[in-house]
Amino acid sequence: MEKSLVTLEKGTTCSSWNYSGQRLATGSLDGTLTIFDSPNPSSSSFSSSSKLKVHHASGIVKVVWVPPQFGHAVACVCADGTLSLWEETVEDAQPVQWKLCKSFKSDSAQMLDVEFGSSSSSLKMVTAYSDGSVKIYELLDPLELKNWQLQAEIQNVIDSVSTLGKAVCLQASISWNPRGGESQETSFVLGFNSDTQQLNSSKVWEFDQAHQRWLPVAELASPDEKGVQVYAVAWAPNIGRPYEVIAVATHKGISIWHLGLNPDSDGRLSTEKVAQLTGHKGEVWQLEWDMSGMTLASTGSDGVVRLWQSNLNGVWHEEATLEPAS
Repeated sequence: MEKSLVTLEKGTTCSSWNYSGQRLATGSLDGTLTIFDSPNPSSSSFSSSSKLKVHHASGIVKVVWVPPQFGHAVACVCADGTLSLWEETVEDAQPVQWKLCKSFKSDSAQMLDVEFGSSSSSLKMVTAYSDGSVKIYELLDPLELKNWQLQAEIQNVIDSVSTLGKAVCLQASISWNPRGGESQETSFVLGFNSDTQQLNSSKVWEFDQAHQRWLPVAELASPDEKGVQVYAVAWAPNIGRPYEVIAVATHKGISIWHLGLNPDSDGRLSTEKVAQLTGHKGEVWQLEWDMSGMTLASTGSDGVVRLWQSNLNGVWHEEATLEPAS
């Protein structure tokens, strides 16, 4: 029997569950950020607990929660390309309030995506823009979400390109390695949907601690797919596998990639495409893994959610299909 968890208002454009799945943040066309909470831990229904105006002239196109060890905070990307960080505060007996911690604006390009990567003591943020530029910020004080420093600015190319013209990018998708932290180098995967082929294919970026720089260590594209526009990427949680698993969505469908853990003499990681998943009628807009990294959820322009799994022999198949209510 189906049961409604939460009812979203008309005009809702995006949503994001927090790490524990106990809170939901949504953004709307009129620039309103809404937080939904459950009245008690045993309840499976959610209701609006906070509502605030993030932007008075532009809609919200993406919301994402800051990792929980850095407080209760949400990042909002608006249609005009601005990014704002909002933190929940509780003072004495006063009602819960959300305050603006930091705002990021770009004069030359629109922000397309933002994602956070964390370890036990540091927080990094990657932002991708409509001109193909990528900026990586680091939080200077874990107790102050307003203190950020630009750590690096990169272009999503596997080799150095001296003459790369100004790109026009419609989409960007970023996904951090969920295992990144003290035991291994921080890394993320990034792909673009643009008019510049060198930027498009998904690249894995890793922080070189010895030289304090970000380096591309793998390209997730077969020879005939290099330059193909990317719609979404998702890095799977890893519980004991001797390789990483990353999903990449293009117009050809969803590719499942295995990424090696040990770099070669050039610092590159081995890649292997192990599956090509098809079934969606149209573009795939979003990919999400479950916490075990065993089940992949996908959705797109056809409005259908599909769940994918691999069997014990490593063969991937569609496990379930969730159709929208008529």
